[in-house]
Amino acid sequence: MAQKPTNTRNSKKPGGSRYAALALVAVILLAVGAYLLIRPTGKVPSSLPPTVQQPPPSQPKPRPPAAQNYSASNKVQPPLRQYPEPALLPEETPSGPEPAGRSGRLAIIIDDMGSSLQEARSLAGIGVPLTFSIIPGLHSYREVAAFAAANGIETMIHIPMQPKGWPGQRLEANGLLVSMDDAAVSERLEGFMRTLPKAVGANNHMGSEFTEHEDRMRVVLNTLKGKGLFFVDSVTSPRSVGMRLARELDMKTGRRGVFLDNEQDGAYIRGQLDQALRLAKKTGGVIAICHPHPATIRTLEAALPGLAKQGITLVPASELVR
Repeated sequence: MAQKPTNTRNSKKPGGSRYAALALVAVILLAVGAYLLIRPTGKVPSSLPPTVQQPPPSQPKPRPPAAQNYSASNKVQPPLRQYPEPALLPEETPSGPEPAGRSGRLAIIIDDMGSSLQEARSLAGIGVPLTFSIIPGLHSYREVAAFAAANGIETMIHIPMQPKGWPGQRLEANGLLVSMDDAAVSERLEGFMRTLPKAVGANNHMGSEFTEHEDRMRVVLNTLKGKGLFFVDSVTSPRSVGMRLARELDMKTGRRGVFLDNEQDGAYIRGQLDQALRLAKKTGGVIAICHPHPATIRTLEAALPGLAKQGITLVPASELVR
């Protein structure tokens, strides 16, 4: 019996359904993987670096204040030197109350005169002998000198001299300097004497440095002696050679015993004046120096007229030099 032929048109290829199933599975897996990658989970992928926390912006540091510019127009000038009170010589040191029944003479030199004619009038109004020591070149020095001459007031030249610490320590432009040669010192001093022809003596204004130099002071004293003027050492340095050298040159000289107004306070000034009174009675005579400060003038106005009752005679400075 003959075998029937096979119909190939309607038959399926072997394994075809298996390939289709694998392709479908692959498509599904790809879709699932894509979904997992792009869905929003709120978590940062572990492959990315963590975000660095930025610090808040820092506040700018405040700038230090700028250095003040001290120009020539606003620089504060140093005050005039307040001289220390040098120790008195042992034989002159007053102690205890004023000697009973003793009398003495007191000369008061008013330094730094020449700035104000009103100061001169106020001092003259006290009505007692005083000596004006005038700084040449001050605003009203000629008027003060003329007023003193017209009223019988003794005058001296208050010679500006180099202090310690100059030029940091202020000094008048016409002051005598240690660095000046003999001719310059003598010429400047002669100019002072020409502008103050009625002056009978001189003392140093400042000069804590200058008065320690014997060669410089010798020129000053010889120039004064040549015109017949005496010299009072203000003793602004305990090492001043002024009075010693003046005596060696055989010229009239003296020294300051007490500064009355290193402090511009009435009680202090009166205390210094009392010291001068004790010293005058102990030694017979003393030279005191003060300045035309308002407090000084008020204290002198109150105290000086009554000194005669205490046995004190007020005299010009020329009466206490020898």
